[in-house]
Amino acid sequence: MEAAAIPAAHVAHDDHHHGPPAAHHSSKVHPEQLGILLFIISEAMLFGAFFAAYFFIRVVSGDDWPPPGDLPVGLAATNAAILLSSSATMHWTDVSARRGNGFQARAGIVLTFLLGATFLFVQINEYLHLGFTPKTNASASAFFALTGLHGAHVVIGLLLLFMSAVRIFKGRVGPENWRGLEVAGIYWHFVDVMWIVVFTTVYILG
Repeated sequence: MEAAAIPAAHVAHDDHHHGPPAAHHSSKVHPEQLGILLFIISEAMLFGAFFAAYFFIRVVSGDDWPPPGDLPVGLAATNAAILLSSSATMHWTDVSARRGNGFQARAGIVLTFLLGATFLFVQINEYLHLGFTPKTNASASAFFALTGLHGAHVVIGLLLLFMSAVRIFKGRVGPENWRGLEVAGIYWHFVDVMWIVVFTTVYILG
């Protein structure tokens, strides 16, 4: 009887330890945060490739840069201030939503969208009044490629802001449900930071 009891105890001991380990919940990174951060890393690598191409073309092309019709540095600097302001209003929106202040969250997301749309409008208007086109020379092509890449990211960001605004106005964002808004905010801050790098590279350093 004792011999039979020993295996039973052994089996009970094994049942206690077999199977997959318990899930570890100590990580403070939410899956949605991790997803957007990994996406931003990939996008940063894409921008890095475009920056490398821009500098390579500038070095080897020997183009007279900027071409006739100097770059509107003042206008671009104003546009940079507009975009940085939208980053501040985005942060205000995020904080307000987490605190349950619906009015401030709605006001913040509308201001952020309008500032982003203004930036895009000014950028397009700048394109239309430049004294050169992508066909002028290689350096001009690199200019439009790099600034256009950023403009495409602004468009994506505006779509995310619009979807976030719809959710906020429907009351679907608040202290218990703000992860989606945070994802849009992280992406928008990335777009803002990248414009500072683009502006410094293209308009200041040339």
